[in-house]
Amino acid sequence: MRYMIINKADADSEAGKFPAPSVMEGVGQVVEDLSKAGVLLFAEGVHRSSLGARVQVADGRRTVTDGPFAETKELIGGVMVVEVRSRDEAIEWAARLAEALGNEVEVRRVVEEADFAPTSDLYTP
Repeated sequence: MRYMIINKADADSEAGKFPAPSVMEGVGQVVEDLSKAGVLLFAEGVHRSSLGARVQVADGRRTVTDGPFAETKELIGGVMVVEVRSRDEAIEWAARLAEALGNEVEVRRVVEEADFAPTSDLYTP
């Protein structure tokens, strides 16, 4: 099963500040351990929202809203995708990342083709 581990942006990351060296070292260790365990598919940070945009299309009309975006607590600071045996395993890795970051992270299962099969416990027609 693939899971996305999402770390949240904060006021410092939105200001374009890099994390403290101790945080970078801690996150680097988690990434290295994920790689050694063979479960890391990718890990990337993202730039602050002031460099981004939100795109919406309604009735064929596109609206682009340039950042920054107000609700920092809802912004993504980075993502990892891991392939693990269970939700519990994904949570264990997420806990290590949250500890290294000193911040909350979110764990979400990635939708797989098999999830749409009528026999899947995730399937809802």
